[in-house]
Amino acid sequence: MSEGTRPRPLEVALLASVFVVAACGLVYELAAGALASYVLGDSVLQFSTIIGTYLFAMGVGSWLSRFFERQLPAHFLRIELLVALVGGALPALLFLAHAWQPGAFRVLLYGLVLLVGMLVGLEIPLVMRILKRDVALRELVSQVLTFDYLGALAVSIAFPLLLVPQLGLIRTGLLFGLMNAAVAVWALWLFRHELRRFAAHAVACAATLGALGAAFAGSQHITSLAEDRFYQDKIVLAESSPWQRIVVTQGRGGMRLFLNGNLQFAQADEYRYHEALVHPAMAAHGAPRKVAVLGGGDGLAVREVLRYPSVESITLVELDPNMTRLFSTDPALVALNGGALRSPRVKVVNTDAFQWLQQGQDTFDVIVVDFPDPTNFSIGKLYTNAFYALLDQRLAASGYAVVQTTSPLVARQSFWTVATTMESVGLRTFPYHAHVPSFGEWGFIIASRRPWREPQALPEGLRFLTLEGTRALFDFPRDMARVPAEVNRLSNQLLVTTYEREWGKVHP
Repeated sequence: MSEGTRPRPLEVALLASVFVVAACGLVYELAAGALASYVLGDSVLQFSTIIGTYLFAMGVGSWLSRFFERQLPAHFLRIELLVALVGGALPALLFLAHAWQPGAFRVLLYGLVLLVGMLVGLEIPLVMRILKRDVALRELVSQVLTFDYLGALAVSIAFPLLLVPQLGLIRTGLLFGLMNAAVAVWALWLFRHELRRFAAHAVACAATLGALGAAFAGSQHITSLAEDRFYQDKIVLAESSPWQRIVVTQGRGGMRLFLNGNLQFAQADEYRYHEALVHPAMAAHGAPRKVAVLGGGDGLAVREVLRYPSVESITLVELDPNMTRLFSTDPALVALNGGALRSPRVKVVNTDAFQWLQQGQDTFDVIVVDFPDPTNFSIGKLYTNAFYALLDQRLAASGYAVVQTTSPLVARQSFWTVATTMESVGLRTFPYHAHVPSFGEWGFIIASRRPWREPQALPEGLRFLTLEGTRALFDFPRDMARVPAEVNRLSNQLLVTTYEREWGKVHP
């Protein structure tokens, strides 16, 4: 490269700033989308609206940049500090709003996304105009866009695989806020001879770095403040994985597990849920040898399956390895599931259940499907006819599958949609329900190629089910009786919108 084409130090510094700016902007966008999906559900809808709002705001910011005519370095520095403060604090502010003022969450979410998007939209045009003084337009556009896209690529990979699992959303936001502030400090030094109020800018940079640094150091207190308020009971375990936020609380009623803020079980009555889920199918089979449990990484369903001496092997398919690790190593959680995940009869497979069904060949006498409710499309695919067709292929000719199927009282249409969907692939369905105080009336569906028969015996030591009580579970009163429903398909996933609509009547 000749001397005439070698990049100048100022050009290199500003292009590096473009890389950082692009990375930071995308982190704030991803953090807002992730929090919206945690709190509001339906991840596709939330990410779509967040991205659309953010891009619109960036367009507004780019248009506003035309009104910045003089002192461009000073404007760039101020905008960087504002982005650092607002973007860096965005996850923390949203967490606190969700815990303390849940009604304001949506307004604050989109207000912050609009503000951050406009500020980010101002950054790149100002950098380009600053660089334009020294770089030809053709090279300028290609270089700026190259570094902009590279920054976005780097953070899009790091966000789910490294940043959220290791730092959590609050610290990730604050870290990238500090990076934005570092760009401002770098601009302060680069343009020190052009800035008219150097001392004031230096104080602003120091104050921003100090505020973000203090917040980062106290991020655990911020998280605790928000989560303690939201969960009410004392939090005894909390960590983030690439798939979800796992929180375990301890209160008067014992431990409770929350995934992304949604209750999964309460120690006080989980036995009702898991006995109802497992035993009507297991006991009806008679002597199941090979069992698969899909979901249920807490090991509580596995605990119930292990009551049957005929069972030779249990394959637990759980997407999140953090779940199976916690429930096989933490003493309190291990005591809850009776050490089920440590049993030599149990094989843990950490993978997506849909893919596991597609790729395997083994068949099972009983398959227990214990997924969370279909609150978003990534879970909703596990309630489609495509999934149930795969499930049917892995079920032995005389086998039973049983699926937890939300509340037939609160989400009546959703419940019967699942039954209709299972029947659409040729399975016979046998719906039933049980009362679990923490959830209310809860539904399950047994599916098979042969009729379900009433169990002749149940394992010893059950706290909820009896033979007579099991028979009664299959009786539906009028307000939960079957209603017409459509098939839930991968191409439409109507169950997700139906579920959100029905539960929204109860939990606005």
